[in-house]
Amino acid sequence: MALLVHLKTVSELRGRGDRIAKVTFRGQSFYSRVLENCEDVADFAETFRWQVASGIDSNEMLEIQIFNYSKVFSNKLIGTFRMVLQKVVEEKHVEVTDMLIDDNNAIIQTSLCVEVRYQPTGMVGSWADEDFLGDEPLHEEEKDSQETDGLLPGSRPSSRPPGEKSFRRAGRSVFSAMKLGKNRPHKEETQRQDEPAVLEMEDFDRLAIRLRDGLDPDSVSLASVTALTTNVSNKRSKPDIKMEPSAGRPMDYQVSVTVIEARQLVGLNVDPVVCVEVGDDKKYTSMKESTNCPYYNEYFVFDFHVSPDVMFDKIIKISVIHSKNLLRSGTLVGSFKMDVGTVYSQPEHQFHHKWAILSDPDDISAGLKGYVKCDVAVVGKGDNIKMPHKANETEEEDIEGNLLLPDGVPAERQWARFYVKIYRAEGLPRMNTSLMANMKKAFIGENKDLVDPYVQVFFAGQKGKTSVQKSSYEPLWNEQVVFTDLFPPLCKRMKVQIRDSDKVNDVAIGTHFIDLRKISNDGDKGFLPTLGPTWVNMYGSTRNYTLLDEHQDLNEGLGEGVSFRARLMLGLAVEILDTSNPELTSSTEVQVEQATPVSESCVGKMEEFFLFGALLEASMIDRKNGDKPIAFEVTIGNYGNEVDGLSRPQRPRPRPQKEPGDEEEVDLIQKLSDDETDEGGDLASVSSSPPMRPQITDRNYFHLPYLERKPCIYIKSWWPDQRRRLYNANIMDHIADKLEEGLNDVQEMIKTEKSYPERRLRGVLEELSCGCYRFLSLADKDQGHWSCTRLDRERLKSCMRELESMGQQAKTLRAQVKRHTVRDKLRLCQNFLHKLRFLADEPQHSIPDVFIWMMSNNKRIAYARVPSKDLLFSIVEEELGKDCAKVKTLFLKLPGKRGFGSAGWTVQAKLELYLWLGLSKQRKDFLCGLPCGFEEVKAAQGSGLLAFPPTSLVYTKKQAFQLRAHMYQARSLFAGDSSGLSDPFARVFFINQSQCTEVLNETLCPTWDQMLVFDNLELYGEAHELRDDPPIIVIEIYDQDSMGKTDFIGRTFAKPLVKMADEAYGPPRFPPQLEYYQIYRGNATAGDLLAAFELLQIGPAGKADLPPINGPVDTDRGPIMPVPMGIRPVLSKYRIEVLFWGLRDLKRVNLAQVDRPRVDIECAGKGVQSSLIHNYKKNPNFNTLVKCFEVYLPENELLHPPLNIRVVDCRAFGRYTLVGSHTVSSLRRFIYRPPDRSAPTWNTSGEVVVNMEPEVPVKKLETMVKLDATSDAVIKVDVAEEEKERKKKKKKGSSEEPEEEEPDESMLDWWSKYFASIDTMKEQLRQQEASGIDLEEKEEMDNTEGLKGLMKGKEKARAAKEEKKKRTQSPGPGQGSEAPEKKKSKIDELKVYPKELESEFDGFEDWLHTFNLLRGKTGDDDGATEEDRIVGRFKGSLCMYKVPLPEDVSREAGYDPIYGMFQGIPSNDPINVLVRVYVVRATDLHPADINGKADPYIAIRLGKTDIRDKENYISKQLNPIFGKSFDIEASFPMESMLTVAVYDWDLVGTDDLIGETKIDLENRFYSKHRATCGIAQTYSTHGYNIWRDPMKPSQILTRLCKEGKVDGPHFGPPGRVKVSNRVFTGPSEIEDENGQRKPTEEHVALLALRYWEDIPNVGCRLVPEHVETRPLLNPDKPGIEQGRLELWVDMFPMDMPAPGTPLDISPRKPKKYELRVIVWNTDEVVLEDDDFFTGEKSSDIFVRGWLKGQQEDKQDTDVHYHSLTGEGNFNWRYLFPFDYLAAEEKIVISKKESMFSWDETEYKIPARLTLQIWDADHFSADDFLGAIELDLNRFPRGAKTAKQCSMEMATGEVDVPLASIFKQKRIKGWWPLLARNENDEFELTGKVEAELHLLTAEEAEKNPVGLARNEPDPLEKPNRPDTAFVWFLNPLKSIKYLICTRYKWLIIKIVLALLGLLMLGLFLYSLPGYMVKKLLGA
Repeated sequence: MALLVHLKTVSELRGRGDRIAKVTFRGQSFYSRVLENCEDVADFAETFRWQVASGIDSNEMLEIQIFNYSKVFSNKLIGTFRMVLQKVVEEKHVEVTDMLIDDNNAIIQTSLCVEVRYQPTGMVGSWADEDFLGDEPLHEEEKDSQETDGLLPGSRPSSRPPGEKSFRRAGRSVFSAMKLGKNRPHKEETQRQDEPAVLEMEDFDRLAIRLRDGLDPDSVSLASVTALTTNVSNKRSKPDIKMEPSAGRPMDYQVSVTVIEARQLVGLNVDPVVCVEVGDDKKYTSMKESTNCPYYNEYFVFDFHVSPDVMFDKIIKISVIHSKNLLRSGTLVGSFKMDVGTVYSQPEHQFHHKWAILSDPDDISAGLKGYVKCDVAVVGKGDNIKMPHKANETEEEDIEGNLLLPDGVPAERQWARFYVKIYRAEGLPRMNTSLMANMKKAFIGENKDLVDPYVQVFFAGQKGKTSVQKSSYEPLWNEQVVFTDLFPPLCKRMKVQIRDSDKVNDVAIGTHFIDLRKISNDGDKGFLPTLGPTWVNMYGSTRNYTLLDEHQDLNEGLGEGVSFRARLMLGLAVEILDTSNPELTSSTEVQVEQATPVSESCVGKMEEFFLFGALLEASMIDRKNGDKPIAFEVTIGNYGNEVDGLSRPQRPRPRPQKEPGDEEEVDLIQKLSDDETDEGGDLASVSSSPPMRPQITDRNYFHLPYLERKPCIYIKSWWPDQRRRLYNANIMDHIADKLEEGLNDVQEMIKTEKSYPERRLRGVLEELSCGCYRFLSLADKDQGHWSCTRLDRERLKSCMRELESMGQQAKTLRAQVKRHTVRDKLRLCQNFLHKLRFLADEPQHSIPDVFIWMMSNNKRIAYARVPSKDLLFSIVEEELGKDCAKVKTLFLKLPGKRGFGSAGWTVQAKLELYLWLGLSKQRKDFLCGLPCGFEEVKAAQGSGLLAFPPTSLVYTKKQAFQLRAHMYQARSLFAGDSSGLSDPFARVFFINQSQCTEVLNETLCPTWDQMLVFDNLELYGEAHELRDDPPIIVIEIYDQDSMGKTDFIGRTFAKPLVKMADEAYGPPRFPPQLEYYQIYRGNATAGDLLAAFELLQIGPAGKADLPPINGPVDTDRGPIMPVPMGIRPVLSKYRIEVLFWGLRDLKRVNLAQVDRPRVDIECAGKGVQSSLIHNYKKNPNFNTLVKCFEVYLPENELLHPPLNIRVVDCRAFGRYTLVGSHTVSSLRRFIYRPPDRSAPTWNTSGEVVVNMEPEVPVKKLETMVKLDATSDAVIKVDVAEEEKERKKKKKKGSSEEPEEEEPDESMLDWWSKYFASIDTMKEQLRQQEASGIDLEEKEEMDNTEGLKGLMKGKEKARAAKEEKKKRTQSPGPGQGSEAPEKKKSKIDELKVYPKELESEFDGFEDWLHTFNLLRGKTGDDDGATEEDRIVGRFKGSLCMYKVPLPEDVSREAGYDPIYGMFQGIPSNDPINVLVRVYVVRATDLHPADINGKADPYIAIRLGKTDIRDKENYISKQLNPIFGKSFDIEASFPMESMLTVAVYDWDLVGTDDLIGETKIDLENRFYSKHRATCGIAQTYSTHGYNIWRDPMKPSQILTRLCKEGKVDGPHFGPPGRVKVSNRVFTGPSEIEDENGQRKPTEEHVALLALRYWEDIPNVGCRLVPEHVETRPLLNPDKPGIEQGRLELWVDMFPMDMPAPGTPLDISPRKPKKYELRVIVWNTDEVVLEDDDFFTGEKSSDIFVRGWLKGQQEDKQDTDVHYHSLTGEGNFNWRYLFPFDYLAAEEKIVISKKESMFSWDETEYKIPARLTLQIWDADHFSADDFLGAIELDLNRFPRGAKTAKQCSMEMATGEVDVPLASIFKQKRIKGWWPLLARNENDEFELTGKVEAELHLLTAEEAEKNPVGLARNEPDPLEKPNRPDTAFVWFLNPLKSIKYLICTRYKWLIIKIVLALLGLLMLGLFLYSLPGYMVKKLLGA
């Protein structure tokens, strides 16, 4: 089916111009050629053809747009013509003339004439194009060319107007299409042989006109220089070049967690401990007593060495436990968990200062249990994390705004149930050896299935499992495993595993991961996770059971499965719980319950699928497998698996049911009688090729001699028909592939600096938006047509939404792509690509993947795996799998772990395999993509039936070819020998031939310059097909060893350029151009190959017709033919100058020290040697500095060969040994480009003034306001205004001093400056984040020269501003009165760099470069880093330029020809230097001791000096403050590498290295950036900001001017200096210590230095006064940071005046204070006790308080007994002495951790006073009633009266004025005391009246007071009411009180009754005696 549109003319156009037409149908656009300079009529006369897959609907539209074409700007739309195709569909042929409409749908005068034809049936080639009126038939040759036009993206074959000679192109990378442009001489350009592959714009246009397909000039692909990136061909799919499986390989990971503090913990008076658990490792913090907001600041590190999959599924769990001790495990308060993968996917792989929400898993209705503030980071090897600066954080916390949750997760997470429904499984492998089975049978007499499966599900650290189904290959469970967790969960994957239950140990049969992100969508129209019911396929090890399966890891889901294991039907649903529902069980234990079974049909209708394959070539078979016959087996699921398929999948139609697993079924699985002839007489499957003996290709590889007979395989299989899922995925994959290819092109264009990358990017975006809309139309048609699960429907909706918005974004982005924004937009497009790949990954499998195994002797050797969706057939082209009906080149690899490392680099076999998979009923086309020219050979039985697939194909057509491989050179190869070099040669494979280049010794950059000719190549198939789809060439590069053994270095692929016998050998296609091909080894890139390949057909006349091989045959090189002239690059003469400076750090070679080294430089066969260093130990520098040599190099810079640097050691007797080598792979950065004299920086006429306006001098302590580089304006800030702002922003000042009295200079020290600078740095970082500028981008901007001009204005604004601010700081402490409105001290600042200084100043390689010398083999990808191979460093530089040099360079004044381009370099004689290292502090050190802490100290090495500051170690601290400076005398160059290390002190044994950092001092010393001593912001002669450099600013300036030959400096009049054409003005006076004013030039000189980078010609940034932050590394743990160290280094040459004493940066001593707290009264305290007699409520109140911690210094008042109203009177004084660091707002405590500790450990804790009220009990424990915690720096002011005191004061719900005791000194008031009730809500439990009084230790000594109510200054006793008696002190009083008041009469009555009873008793007692007496009458 096809639609043809013939655009004839457009008339009544206005004006004159270039016109272009764009014709669009179904989102597919073609452009016409550009008609230049046409006036009112544009005669296009062009035909466009669309091949349509599905019939055209009568309401579809055709759109034609006419544009005014512009080369530079975007095209301007003239008008649009839209036509509904109803009439076309009915009449099949319509001619229309109509008016156009403009943007506003208004009709315009311009009209258009067009003819449209539609051919609804028949194949594309079946109709003639001459039906069009006035067209001639196409010439034969042009017909042929249509095949190739489909190769350009965005085009379809289209017919051409007559008379236009068409191009015929080969199916090679479209790069050659790019080259078409240039190879035709045009304008006055003469034909040049070597043109860079660069397209000018007009070539784009001419190319477009010539190819005449209406190619958007933007969409011409520039396939990257790697020639195979583009899938050019229509019959071959591109091979995958990366071989090695990377998934299962273990790596180093480090998880670091800092627990800072917890807040709002639930519970009364808890003693919390935080437990951090990662995987199975647990670590605990210390215990804090009796607090709901403990502060820990403890750092934990967990190290792992596992594969990424295992790592990212580990759970990080943070839980808070109450009162844990040695005896009891404590009770859980709450926990929080997330997986490592979530942290790793965060920006910078970390969460910094975030609050984790605690919840109780056993009580899900309870809600929140508190917050823990922590930092969590996950670092893999080589990740460098940007650590936020660890400064003193004091900002008031916004907890809700900083939760520990990834972006997009709501703060309020709800509990949810996750139901994983397990229905059934199929196709399980047997899990018993046949021996066991036979024994069972012998004993029991029955034969069961040999597997007892159950399913286990892992999620969020919990696991649940189903029941075990005994002896079943097809178990039925219908159970669901229920997890309860918070939703959305912070664990990304759920692991579902089928396991085999066994008495000894259970093993996994297969594993499937469910990625929750793929089965849910969190958008507004999103959906909860849902899945299935669907089958998921599980892959793992091969199915033959062995007791010790070496590939068991594969079954656990690690690494790529090598065989189908089973499939499992499962479903997943999520239900959000309503926690308020009382019936809810509140536990989160995993439950297993029955699930409702689902019908078979719900997973889709069973359909018969047909898989066909043809093996066209099997070569490169590893020689280990070469001795036995080899067969290839193809399987899909268990179908086709004859060796160990065993359990058969279910068949959808009834058949005699046998006992599943009868013996004969096991044996004759393929030969069952009922399978022999099914309906339609189908054949049984043929799943493997006949075994065949391999033949030798060369000494490494064999091939199978298929010749013209190609074996076929075919398999019938039954699967649920879920093709729609795969189709949608395929459409998205196609869009993504196209996008990826386009983006690679754009990147390549940017990299190789081709013109107009932005046009290509626009084309890519246009293509993307078309693709997205095409997806919408295809997916829309199919909605609701197929049996689908809820996930299918929801995914389709969300994919459609995503792609629609992506199409929109691509459109808008296309309009924004400009020259300078290409890179940014490229980044955004990469996001599109990730998103597309993510969407295309279908979570619900349907058809299992296809495996191809190489079998030798019935053993499985090597495999390849092809996703079934890539092979799936569809009649709609976009839905077709990318490898369906194409010839795919497969490289078979070893299974599992065997494929790791070097074994994985080698190819086991290379297959050319044609595959087709589709429904059996669609199978008529299954041979459509094979190369033509074959006859089918059917199986004998099926001879009568046409429908039978062939068992083999016999090719009747074969063509003879000659291949010429032009192997020019390779670069950046891996080292194969221990010397660090290789002896490389290349081996070229084509079909079943191979040839080698010669071996070049000792090089990593061989220039073979050799042509390999392969003769007598026979290729099978039609000639024209071979022209477009030649087989690929494989090039392998080896290292030849002396023993004759070869080591593999890398491999790449290429596609040859084909010339048929009837074509002329000439431009534009021939001769081919050299291209770079990327070489891979495993997954690592291993260099580039520069080569060209041409495949020439040998015509009837034999080889005589071939272009002659007319190379100069090198007589020296024997029979080696060099690359012929037209192909090798055009050379020019260059001169390379080399600066030899010196050698450093050379290691021993073969145990001998290097003594007399020399450097050899070689490039393209020419070179130069340095002078010999006679004694390396004494002086490792060269005495001759500059040498040069001349060499012929290609004109095209991209083809420049690398330059080799080798260091040899000259030994006695003329021997020399190689020490190490370095390859400079690209010389581009060393090419000298003469400066552009017209640039503004060279303009020295006219003056530019940079000034500081003098103002009234105010106090010295005024910092400048930092204007960000991005802000434009000059802002004059009135100080008072600024203060208010500042006050608003920060409730506290950044200065540490109390604010009321202005601190004088003497109170400020270096640390004041440091902390102020850190605040500034953080502020800047915050602003950058806010303005969305990434730090790196910003630096990029600052560093690019071109932007300097732009920055000037802002810089000046900033300068003026800063200077003005600084002017206001006339120094001197005595003038406070002049600035009464100022409140906050301002401090001079320095620059804190959050990274190394080198990264800020390009490694200080401004003229002296460091080249690492390498030696030894390049290791595998794991473990061996380049670091281990470094054996020394060469210092020097290179400069290359075309000869002759422009005149003006050598004519410059003072040009010294000896130094060539390296003018003005210093001498390299040894020089003595004083090195002063200041170490400020370390952060986040890796713990070195068992207790999770370290005892760090500093060790410094420089040359022979080794300082170990061991006695000053800091006990148990991971963030130690060192504050030390060290002076070392060194002499450069011998001692230039400074190592600063941090060691861990140990009492016994040796000290361990924590980490070290190395600084190259020499590069700093000689750098133009002047890194010897940083330049301060202001100049002062005394005080904390004293000038450190022995040279004053004016002297430095004079020296810089002299060295840079700059005119200046001219001082005068005072306060002004002129340098070149810049004038700097500023203050002219300075005050000394005594306040005397003196005139000075230093201020303006310093200003000039700070703006030195603006000075024309010589300007560069000078290093400011700074502190740098360097990562500490440990050689045992390469690539993982062990902490950071803040330091700076000053260097002073010894021949200059000596510097002053070092700055004092010793850590601030904490200041001693005493806090006196008087507890006066309490009120409204809750009453706890019931009176024994009266039942009255009362409380025995006392108040407890502490500052440092309950154990250290808690103090209790006396008890106020029996308070009936909650009122208590105490008049009690607490005294808390403490040491306080004002800068950090922390109290410092030193105490021994335990009785066994060797020394005291210093802790820093926040200054918080805790007051609690308790109820005293005599016999049981006291009851806690309530508490309040007051942060002494900012706490709510107390209320005046108890009435005004409310609960909100403490919870922060109302805005209460905050006070700081350090400023107020004395505060009295009422504060509320709170506790949590049963519902975890705060309630007011009392109020306390207290007075706080803060004194320094000296004041306290002068004015002592007593504790409690003691002397001195005693407090009076409280006047407590009578009820507050004490029983045992005054019992009578209390009895009187009780009796008299209430119980008087009661007591009287009781006494009387008692007396009566007594009388009665006595009476009864004495009665008998008296009666006896009476009776006896005694």
